[in-house]
Amino acid sequence: MFHQETADAEHFEQVIVQAVRQILTRPDQGAFLRWARARIPEILGLVDAHLDPLEVQRLATLLATVIWNATPQPTNAFQPIPMDAPAPEAPCFCGSGLSYASCCGNFDDMPELSSELIWEILLDELPERVLRDALALGAVPGPLLAKIADRWLDEDRPGRVVSLLEPLFAGPLVALDARFEPALDILCDAYDRLDHWRKKRLFLDRVCTEGSRELQAAAWQRRSTIHIDEGDYAEAENAFTAALRSSPDNPSTALLEITLLAAQHKDWHAQERARFWLHKLRRLGYRDEGFMDFLERAVLDPQDAMVSSHADALDPALVDLTDWMTVIAARPLPSYGVAAIKTATKLTARVEQPDLFDDRDDDVSGRLRGGSMLPRGLAAALRAPAQTRPLESFWRSLYPGGKPASTHLTLQVGADVWEESAWIDYLLAHPELSDSLDVLDDLATALYEHPESALPWISHALLSPLLDRAWAIVQAALPAEDPRFLPWSCEVNRPALRLLFRRYLSQSQEGRHAGAIETLETLLRLNPQDNHGARAELMNHYLRDGEDERAVALAQRFPDDLLADLAYGEVLALYRLGRQDRARSALKTAVRRLPRIPQYLTRKRIKQPRLSPLGVTPGGDDQAWLYREAMLDVWAAEPGILAWLKRCTVR
Repeated sequence: MFHQETADAEHFEQVIVQAVRQILTRPDQGAFLRWARARIPEILGLVDAHLDPLEVQRLATLLATVIWNATPQPTNAFQPIPMDAPAPEAPCFCGSGLSYASCCGNFDDMPELSSELIWEILLDELPERVLRDALALGAVPGPLLAKIADRWLDEDRPGRVVSLLEPLFAGPLVALDARFEPALDILCDAYDRLDHWRKKRLFLDRVCTEGSRELQAAAWQRRSTIHIDEGDYAEAENAFTAALRSSPDNPSTALLEITLLAAQHKDWHAQERARFWLHKLRRLGYRDEGFMDFLERAVLDPQDAMVSSHADALDPALVDLTDWMTVIAARPLPSYGVAAIKTATKLTARVEQPDLFDDRDDDVSGRLRGGSMLPRGLAAALRAPAQTRPLESFWRSLYPGGKPASTHLTLQVGADVWEESAWIDYLLAHPELSDSLDVLDDLATALYEHPESALPWISHALLSPLLDRAWAIVQAALPAEDPRFLPWSCEVNRPALRLLFRRYLSQSQEGRHAGAIETLETLLRLNPQDNHGARAELMNHYLRDGEDERAVALAQRFPDDLLADLAYGEVLALYRLGRQDRARSALKTAVRRLPRIPQYLTRKRIKQPRLSPLGVTPGGDDQAWLYREAMLDVWAAEPGILAWLKRCTVR
């Protein structure tokens, strides 16, 4: 029955659209009625319905009259021209042969069409010059200005959008109901295009304070989305709560809640809330099949639901890559070779460190000048399977990005690999490229460069499975018991090592704590030189987890380290273990190398120094500030340690 109702509604809408076009083309009452009696029965499918022809003609005439009377006409300053009814004794204009009074004039209450419904059609039919006349006369209903503004925004005319919509919100906002929500959203989008962030903020503040409940909900939703994009989930949560308070049954608020939870990778909670909203909206009679389908997907997999809901707005290349990820998930892992590097030099060994969990803490026989340690095991290089190498060679000729410099994860400023599509087409045609760590590394870099990949659910759908596949390939080639390591100085190893570090960052962002630690430990095992600074991240994880013995062992593998996390992390771990003398000794060493840290840890308030985008100064105020930001809460949670630190460092 629902499908029949939908079909009937579509036929009726088609009648209105074609009727309005006919009126605009030939605004003549008699000609329009003749057209209506001929065409409306055909559009509604009444010609072969075995109905009384006279009744069909009467229905067509009545519909035509209603549409004519509701249609604003450009020749009449965009006001309707009511149809003149025949005299009561005159023949009825439906062609029945009866007098008007005995036929169509016998209807006491003629149905009426909404003027806004007709205007929605007119906005698609009027040429630009005629539309300008309608706007100049103020004839277009206020809520429908959003439709014009949306079209102008698609044409990249944000200035015109602002000029059109700002007057709409100039008066009392409490008088604007839910029909004005699209205008609010489009005006904010136009401000974004023009980089008028302050103007947008003031506008949203005013709506949140003065608007109707419906507009307040929309403004709070917008503010919550802004905070989600900034990664400020606490403020996003506050704004969501305000939106929910303003409009507790609003499906848009439901979407916002699932978005907020999915962005924080609180998938279980998102599933529960999707189930709640699904039942609630069904109970309220909400019938938007698309949105209800989204909620059903979110009950099963919130991340997948978010990707699907954004598919129409996403770069098609990302949508294609999502499908490619599904295909490669079923591929078996390739067998990478591991070749010994016979040319490994003492210069390489001088900066590399031993196996992370070797128990010989006091063995100094392997130490070199400066306190670093010789690596144990054999230096090696990863080697792609023979069948993969020709694909890699052709890929290299297509992919425009190259590799990031040094240990960076992004390309040089100005590089845009997404401008060209040849490499994407080649990738989609060859799922076997997923057997190449070199290609997976390039894909991870490309995703880092794509602005839409910053969306948490896109990262989850594309980057995470890619990095997990790289992890599985490396683990199969060099399992935990394998003594060989992969020096960063050997360039063929860099894609694998970079992928592992990216995997740690992805896991950390998604809250996969245990997996993140495992990835860091493996990265240090495979690259004891630790070019990416994984040891600092691992030290802080150990300290937050109360793994003080492991923290001490880690610090001893990197003696005289200039990373604050290692030097002062050892102090914290020893103190918590009750080894006061060793903690004091480690503190003296740490202060000698990095003297600014204690001041930044012990002061209740301290001004942020200038931070350079070029890096951190060892021993500088910038390094001390960043360490305070990262670990002050852990230090402060240990009773008495900050007072002890202050006593030990006062001169």
